[in-house]
Amino acid sequence: MDKVIWGVIGTAKIARERALPGMLKSELIEIRAIASRDEGAASRAAYALNIPKAYGSYEALLADPEIEAIYNPLPNHLHVPLTLKAAAAGKHVLCEKPIALTAEEATALRDAAKKVLIAEAFMVRFHPQWIRARELVREGRIGELRAVQMFFAYNNLDPANVRNRADIGGGGLYDIGCYPIVAGRYFLESEALRAVALIDRDPAFRTDRLTSGLVDFGGGRRLDFTVSTQLAPWQRLNLCGTKGRIEILIPVNAPQGAPTRILVDDCRSLDGAGIVPEELPASDQYMLQGEAFSRAVRGEVALPWGVEDAIANMRVLDALFRSERSGAWEPVAAP
Repeated sequence: MDKVIWGVIGTAKIARERALPGMLKSELIEIRAIASRDEGAASRAAYALNIPKAYGSYEALLADPEIEAIYNPLPNHLHVPLTLKAAAAGKHVLCEKPIALTAEEATALRDAAKKVLIAEAFMVRFHPQWIRARELVREGRIGELRAVQMFFAYNNLDPANVRNRADIGGGGLYDIGCYPIVAGRYFLESEALRAVALIDRDPAFRTDRLTSGLVDFGGGRRLDFTVSTQLAPWQRLNLCGTKGRIEILIPVNAPQGAPTRILVDDCRSLDGAGIVPEELPASDQYMLQGEAFSRAVRGEVALPWGVEDAIANMRVLDALFRSERSGAWEPVAAP
């Protein structure tokens, strides 16, 4: 197929160091331009990544008639406003997670998504390790999946970092808590019914620095997770069934362009004697995500997850934040 011509609004670290290097590997993608409100930052990023054009405003990039699709890695509070501007300019949009600050805000994207493609950038769903793990669950390898457990932490104390700014959507639940939620929905293949959270906030930043959540999917199935922005970096995902479990060792920040392993455990022994490692081929989840979106732009495949999926994820986040205030279980209700 003809390459899809992409533009990037913003020079976020995730774009410069992960998403764009991955996308640039693809034969289906051409990244033609990058924009920043700081033209110098745009020029430096363009030079480092060998991107032909640099713009000193988002509007200038959106006015470029050559650009077909936009990657939006801006801070969380700008996800919906700039996605709407890009859609109004006739551009398809792959927007970083979380797609909005609330489910209600995300619903503003519904009308735009009738004219262009809009998706939330959960690259993990395109990685072979997630795909293979779900295949094994569907095959009944671990019996009936009842519990999804995830831990994800990093340590960032920089007051200037966007993740530590409460006024623009910082904090652990927005930044990384969205991954356990998408994991629960992906592997249990259903929507959550209710949620409860225990949240500790940084006294200076006012962002949530340690959050644990319990999400009920009904039928005795649940997600429990802990995320933190101020703990030693570590991450694990366990899928626990009636006959065994599957462990994804690096569920989110899988090494780009390298093989990964999952562990399939029949749980015959607590010392791990029943663990069988399964190696997945070298891959780059950012490249695979960009390719899937590009194929959808060309009409070769349907967009696997769109705005309604993003709204469903935001509903769980909303319920967890409401639970912090109420101290009780909160329903995951449609806005």
